[in-house]
Amino acid sequence: MAKTKTKESSYSSAAISVKLESLYQLQTIDSKIDKLKILRGELPLEVSDLESEIEKLNDRLSNQVTIEEEFKNSINDQEQKIKDATALIEKYNSQQMKVRNNREFNAINKELEFQALEIELAKKKIKNSDVEITENGDKIKLIKAKIRERKKHLKNKKSQLSDIIKSTEKEEDQLLSKRKKAEKSIDSSLVDAYSSIRLSSKNGLSVVKIDRDACGGCFNSVTAQHSLNIRLRKEIYFCENCGRILVPEDIDA
Repeated sequence: MAKTKTKESSYSSAAISVKLESLYQLQTIDSKIDKLKILRGELPLEVSDLESEIEKLNDRLSNQVTIEEEFKNSINDQEQKIKDATALIEKYNSQQMKVRNNREFNAINKELEFQALEIELAKKKIKNSDVEITENGDKIKLIKAKIRERKKHLKNKKSQLSDIIKSTEKEEDQLLSKRKKAEKSIDSSLVDAYSSIRLSSKNGLSVVKIDRDACGGCFNSVTAQHSLNIRLRKEIYFCENCGRILVPEDIDA
């Protein structure tokens, strides 16, 4: 019997009234928090975008530095090839003085010509790498300048955002504290429904008043019976059109 009374009391006008008032209070608090966030405008998004841009620029810089190292390593390899080819030319010149026939002479001659070509090719590659390093160096300078400019811009935006947050921090903390208390007094299922509606609502309104027998959110008509029941606080009614929770006009009286 006691359980039945408890179950019935949760659906009584008094219980429904408390739920509606708690939901409306939660909505009022969230709307105030939303207004504080609006004061920040696009700054949080701008800060996030700038941080992302700087991260990408740093990646580009790292890639360009890697490319420069590769060109430098290539130059070192070609210089080593020149040294090796020069040593072989000296060796073949020495051997050419000791040849015993034309066949050996021609074979050494071909090796000398090949090593000379190797030296020419290596020098050409070094020259090309030097050009690439110069061009790549210009790219690195441009990226570094861009990073400095973006970091300066980010610093200014963060400063602006910090000033706004500091000016509203105390009020927001108080509202968040009130919100926690208000949320605890509402059934978890209702809180989940409220949060879900709020996420899908462009203006963040999950709870709205009835306005002339219509939803205060989408202005869709509500039947006379449902309108009366809401005013008498006999039911928790969700708008059939937008899904918002409807409360009486005098909810904040």
